[in-house]
Amino acid sequence: MEEEKKHIDELIATYLTEGLDKNALAELKAWIAASPENKNYFIQQREVWFSAVSREAASKYNKDKAFDTFKKRIGNRKEIEKTSHHGFRLSMLWRYAAIIAVILAVGCFSYWQGGVNVKDTFADISVEAPLGSRTKLYLPDGTLVWLNAGSRMTYSQGFGVDNRMIELEGEGYFEVRRNEKLPFFVKTKDLQLQVLGTKFNFRDYPEDHEVVVSLLEGKVELNNLLKKEKEAILAPDERAILNKTNGRMTVETVTASNASQWTDGYLFFDEELLPDIVKELERSYNVTIRIANDSLNTFRFYGNFVRREQSIQEVLDALASTEKIQYKIEERNITIY
Repeated sequence: MEEEKKHIDELIATYLTEGLDKNALAELKAWIAASPENKNYFIQQREVWFSAVSREAASKYNKDKAFDTFKKRIGNRKEIEKTSHHGFRLSMLWRYAAIIAVILAVGCFSYWQGGVNVKDTFADISVEAPLGSRTKLYLPDGTLVWLNAGSRMTYSQGFGVDNRMIELEGEGYFEVRRNEKLPFFVKTKDLQLQVLGTKFNFRDYPEDHEVVVSLLEGKVELNNLLKKEKEAILAPDERAILNKTNGRMTVETVTASNASQWTDGYLFFDEELLPDIVKELERSYNVTIRIANDSLNTFRFYGNFVRREQSIQEVLDALASTEKIQYKIEERNITIY
């Protein structure tokens, strides 16, 4: 039994560090699929491997050194398990918090060496940013992602093997690591975006009236899923706005960097519709806002605010100074009229 476990440890270690040949990979996949316990054990070993690699060291990654660290940590963990009946239950951490921690630990290092593929044995990963907060993380391919308040991003644990597909609900800012052979996709219910490597902001909350994509660097291709057709290719400092009601998309020239100011704690409204501004304020300040008059739904506003320093009342005062609206605050409930 001990010899078999040692053999499996060697297979996992080789898989993570340099990849397995066809026969050895088939053996490992068969072992993983044999039982839930085997699957969980593989995940645990992989997390030990992740902990041996930091994002800061990724650019000067030393495989042999990381492999040695990995083996030492396996040994240390087994010693701990001998003195504890509880052991290490990653499944609980996975359910509640480890997803984000793992992503941060992996950083720029792509652990899917040599095109090895066992992604079909695991569930998708979902990362969320709660209301009133933002989340920053790195994907396994080194792509930087910021998620705005009330947003969710989902992708396969096999991300980076034969696809780089992200499903987004809400708003995300992406700095995509370039890969000529593996395009990067972001998909929502309304729009799909394809890039090789670039910087862009993508906003598509289900309750918003418009989808907005702003390109800072590179080039992106947009597919309008409402009309099921390729719609536009954006150049830097261009913004695409998709109207969810009629499915029409317009492209305009803007200062695209304004769209990502929320990653630094700013609220920036660039001629946005009042209903979309209201939803953004609700997510940012965790309040409830009601627009009392439908006639206000077509109003657009421009403004720049520091969320860390300015209260919701100060933001509303600035919008009201245009003399287009008034507001009333009752605790955490706000009415605009």
